Amino acid sequence: MQYLIDQFSDTIRAAAAHKIPLCIRGGGSKDFYGNRMVGQEAGMLDPAAYAGIVDYEPTELVVTACAGTRLADLETVLSTHGQMLAFEPPHFGSAATLGGCVAAGLSGPRRASVGAVRDFVLGVRMLDGKGDNLNFGGQVMKNVAGYDVSRLMAGSMGTLGLLLEVSLKVLPVPAMELTLRIPMAEAEAIGRMNLWAGKPLPISATCFYDGALTLRLSGAEPAVRAAHAKLGGEEMDDGADFWDSVREQTHPFFQPGKSLWRLSIKSTTLPLPLPGKQLIEWGGALRWWASDEDMDAEAMRIMVKAAGGHATLFRSQELYAAVFHPLVPEMMNIHRRLKEKFDPMGILNPGRMYPQF
Repeated sequence: MQYLIDQFSDTIRAAAAHKIPLCIRGGGSKDFYGNRMVGQEAGMLDPAAYAGIVDYEPTELVVTACAGTRLADLETVLSTHGQMLAFEPPHFGSAATLGGCVAAGLSGPRRASVGAVRDFVLGVRMLDGKGDNLNFGGQVMKNVAGYDVSRLMAGSMGTLGLLLEVSLKVLPVPAMELTLRIPMAEAEAIGRMNLWAGKPLPISATCFYDGALTLRLSGAEPAVRAAHAKLGGEEMDDGADFWDSVREQTHPFFQPGKSLWRLSIKSTTLPLPLPGKQLIEWGGALRWWASDEDMDAEAMRIMVKAAGGHATLFRSQELYAAVFHPLVPEMMNIHRRLKEKFDPMGILNPGRMYPQF
């Protein structure tokens, strides 16, 4: 496998020498996400061949795998030992890879109860924009002084380096899971989700859509049964399929051909004054809004900023729309300095996060 790393490194060094942009792309399942790359005639850097599990000790709840490893294959191995990627990363296609999962930084329905992708990243091996082979972090949870580069890679969209290997914390699959559906209005659902979040209830996921609040309870059977008796609601036989449809955006709300906004705001925010229907996750902190027409991005972001959050144009019919919420000057300066440090020639996925770098 070292020969692959040498090939990747040579490709990066040659591109840096001639200032040729490189598009880092694994399975391509998240090509739609992020801004279009800046620059013409970009070369391709595909780590899919660098695949496989490097180290996995189930009793330690840690797995290290190559970035090209398919997410489906990794999850299959974990499931044979009764374990899982607790942040429930969306695949958006069978070719989704571990590297793409970390680079995109996206988490699924369980994120509000267990944490995000970055919270489970323990260490990474990567090539920077100079082709240097770097290692950060390790295989244990620990405090870090200064930048935690391993977690910095989560959500970096391939702009800081090519991921080679990732060490992740994994968790046991819950002994029991139960999905409940309770009819109620949106404002009531937001209030209930926030109320229940402050109580010792085994709620692992929430979703409000079309006049109904759906909950997932996870944990030991006595705790799940007791919570069901307290919260009420009708048990769903297809609960697992429902949460999979939310995670993979095959739920009817996520209709193809519509622009999709991802709104991260304070969970207690009252219903947003947007036309049509919304789908709400994470106890009210994540709200999806789909539209047949592109809404003015500035107006959307002003409204969401007032609600204490930020707006991402997750999917768009407009080819060159600005995807990510604009950064304040101080944060933009930090991003720019990190880009200059890890990718001094600016060749790795330029513009995928922000046009400036």
